[in-house]
Amino acid sequence: MEMKTHYTIREISSRRDLKRFIRFPLDLYRECRQYVPALNGDQMHSLTDAPSRKYCELVLWLAEDASGKIVGRIAGMINPRYNELYSRKRARFGWFDCIEDYEVARGLFDAACNWAKSRGMEEIHGPLYYNTMGKQGMLVEGFDNTPPFNCLYNFPYYPVFAEKYGFVKELDWVQYKAKASQGLPERMEMMAERLMQRYKLHVADINSLKKDKALVYKFFKNYNESFAKVPNFVPYDDAEIEEEARQVMKMLSPDTNCILMDENNDIAAFGICFPSISEALKKTRGRLFPFGWYHLVQAFKPRHIEVLDLMLAGNAPKYQNTGISVIVHKFLAENFKRLNIDFAITNPQVETNTAVNVWERYEHEPYMRRRCYIKNI
Repeated sequence: MEMKTHYTIREISSRRDLKRFIRFPLDLYRECRQYVPALNGDQMHSLTDAPSRKYCELVLWLAEDASGKIVGRIAGMINPRYNELYSRKRARFGWFDCIEDYEVARGLFDAACNWAKSRGMEEIHGPLYYNTMGKQGMLVEGFDNTPPFNCLYNFPYYPVFAEKYGFVKELDWVQYKAKASQGLPERMEMMAERLMQRYKLHVADINSLKKDKALVYKFFKNYNESFAKVPNFVPYDDAEIEEEARQVMKMLSPDTNCILMDENNDIAAFGICFPSISEALKKTRGRLFPFGWYHLVQAFKPRHIEVLDLMLAGNAPKYQNTGISVIVHKFLAENFKRLNIDFAITNPQVETNTAVNVWERYEHEPYMRRRCYIKNI
């Protein structure tokens, strides 16, 4: 696709192109101190071998200048399970990055929109991943902050370009920075103890749980149920559950995670937190070897933990609106205080999700806001 200026948009057609697609942000954000790179190997896996690739359509484009230098990239995706679940004809875009030139952004959006339309779609939204667990949402507030490792970062001109092209807000996710070591008010601690007794709950042994494959599988099935009503959520299939379990469970620590079980040994609620590895990832420059692994290992050592990323939190459906999430927060708050962890960054949560407003009881401040855009095509 030739553009009015000296840029060309083309669909990638080789592994060499794919590697250039993956590495482009490392050059684009080279001087940006907030940007957190993904590991190149993880990106290659996501774009080639991830379980979601087996049922999702994916097309990748590069924007190049007259000399062949990459100036932008974008992915177009169609998740048929999403469209069936929500009765939509909707594509999604992701992996969007470009230099500060609207003509590049316009050409990339044109490529994704025209492709989606040719596939019979009526709308396109993003930036999104294949499913809910990947990086999603264009940053619209909090550009001076460093994101958690599982969140996107982008320059302030991205939303300007998206809105100029005709994209409008579909929904926002918000994140907060909460003071982790302050503990819970006495009233909430008493409430947690009463609820623990009323529902006959106990805190699972994380180390034992990690060895129990059946329980791990049950955890992610519970995740499907807990987030069934979250906008745009698509339940995991067995292959996706297996992959997420493999990635998440190896990072779980008894010190920074809590899974509540009931008397039937069913999962009632959970709170999953990881030490922030954002600064460590910056040092890797996207490469695990030869020395990237060392920085990541150091980030997980308790004495080095200063900030936590609060990844997942939820209740099983039968425990919705019971208030038992306060038990999870009590357990975690006690450990955070013991470990002298100063702050925690919450995971992106839909701005209308009142089920997670427990953070309003903590000393907290807005940290980031990210947006899913949508456009009729």
